[in-house]
Amino acid sequence: MKKKQIKTVDNYHRLSWDEYFMKLAWLIAERSTCLRHHVGAVIVKNNRILATGYNGAAINVQDCISLGCLRNMLNISSGQRQEICRAIHAEQNAIIQSGCTNVNIEKSTLYCTHSPCILCAKMIVNASIERVVMDIRYSDNAFEELFLQTGIAFSKLKINDLFISQLI
Repeated sequence: MKKKQIKTVDNYHRLSWDEYFMKLAWLIAERSTCLRHHVGAVIVKNNRILATGYNGAAINVQDCISLGCLRNMLNISSGQRQEICRAIHAEQNAIIQSGCTNVNIEKSTLYCTHSPCILCAKMIVNASIERVVMDIRYSDNAFEELFLQTGIAFSKLKINDLFISQLI
């Protein structure tokens, strides 16, 4: 039986705000109905959650869990032909949720488990989100040029390894 380590002042790690919100993004991703990637997003301002989203089919539309992955059926590679997908991206869902609830997300930070595609990046720009923090980066870096051009700060925060160790 493994003996549980007692946390002391010397070995205690309190999560930073970025770590905290990224962990929440990973938790939100668990609601995903996508068979390829579970993606979660959290929009935050002044350390307060404004909106969340995960990737999945539109409301009242059958999802990939019940119908299978259309992209897999058509042998479409990740990052290609994104319009052929039942899912709405996590970032899109979070932005849409803020609009449906009349929550102002200007000058906020978006935490996302994965880097944005160019379509999500355009929505992030027009939503006036000022910072994006991501964990996993796709090979498609098209968002970078747009963010640099529009002044949106972006950074990578690797959280997966920290996630499990903090739960023990």
